[in-house]
Amino acid sequence: MIRRFKTKTCALLAGVAVTLLAGGMFITSGAQAQNKEPIKIGFGQSLTGFLSPNGKQALLGAEIWRDRVNKEGGLLGRKVELVYYDDKSSPQEVPGIYTKLLDVDKVDLVVGGYATNQNAPAMPVIIRKGKTYISLFALDVNSQFKYPKYFSVLPTGPETKTSFTEGFFQVAGAQKPKPTTVALAF
Repeated sequence: MIRRFKTKTCALLAGVAVTLLAGGMFITSGAQAQNKEPIKIGFGQSLTGFLSPNGKQALLGAEIWRDRVNKEGGLLGRKVELVYYDDKSSPQEVPGIYTKLLDVDKVDLVVGGYATNQNAPAMPVIIRKGKTYISLFALDVNSQFKYPKYFSVLPTGPETKTSFTEGFFQVAGAQKPKPTTVALAF
């Protein structure tokens, strides 16, 4: 049940992220709507390595979204094409992937892969190119960059760093007697 919920949530969030980004692109760039070439959306994704179970789910969500949008006529009458590369769950691969997506593949939009470690290394490339960027499940990546064109798909609200432990401390605070120490196992 949890795995099915997680897969559906990833699919939904990936689709929402891409839809929001695509919509934002066309608000500022109406002339491109006349072009019937596919809208190319590029990203790196962990398809191998330790993050691959999550990366594969996120990719599946993006593919489901793409197929549904294309079946309904595309975005502004243009089909959607996904251009992606396996980042191998290695942050070192990410800057090269986003440079290639923007400079060689000439994608129209870039979105993030799954997780903080895969989004943070993309940020300098994205900032240098002045592109809008939406990350998927990246924990407070923009706290250091403060890039105004960055958006995160993460169901934690504005206090991302503390939100993951909030429930644990609420439960601990409700216990009688109240605990005086906390231990975390990783």
